[in-house]
Amino acid sequence: MAVNAYKTLSITNLDATPILRANPWVHGGNSKQFAGTVEAVTGDSIGSTYRFFRVGSWMRPVSLTLFCDALTGGAADLGLYRAAADGGAVVSAALFASAQSVASANATGLQARFEADDVANVEKRIWELLGLTADPNLEYDVALTLTAAISASGTLALQGVFSW
Repeated sequence: MAVNAYKTLSITNLDATPILRANPWVHGGNSKQFAGTVEAVTGDSIGSTYRFFRVGSWMRPVSLTLFCDALTGGAADLGLYRAAADGGAVVSAALFASAQSVASANATGLQARFEADDVANVEKRIWELLGLTADPNLEYDVALTLTAAISASGTLALQGVFSW
C-alpha cells in the first residue's frame, strides 16, 4: 500500500503560482439557510406536493434535512418545481431523494441531500445538477411529492442550506 496526498481542485488552484481563486460556491462563498413546515392531511394521495422554500438555479445545495410526524404509510420524493409565476411545473421531482419514508416520526432529521444524488456532485450548482449547459437564472421551489399516500395528519418540515 502507498501513502498518498490528494488535493481538491480548490486547494490545487490555491497552491498554484499564480494563485487561482477558488469558485465561491465551493470555497469560502456565502450561504443561506431556509426552513419551512407544511401540514399534511389524512388522505393526501400519491402526487400530492408540499412546497417548502424557493432557491436560485445559481445556488449549490449543501444540506437538506427532512423532519416529520408519523404520517403512517407515506413516502415522498424531494426535488424541484418551477415557481408559480413560471408555471409551477415539475422540474425534477426526485433530484435529491426518492421514495423517502415519512411513515414514522423523525425529530432528529433525515439527511436527504445525497439520497438520490452521487456525492461526486457535491460541488455542483442546481443548474448543473439538472444537466443544463448554462445557468438559466431561475428560482425553483424545493418540494416533496408523495409516492405513497399518507393515512395520518401531521407536520412535514424541511431545512436547507445553500451556497453561492
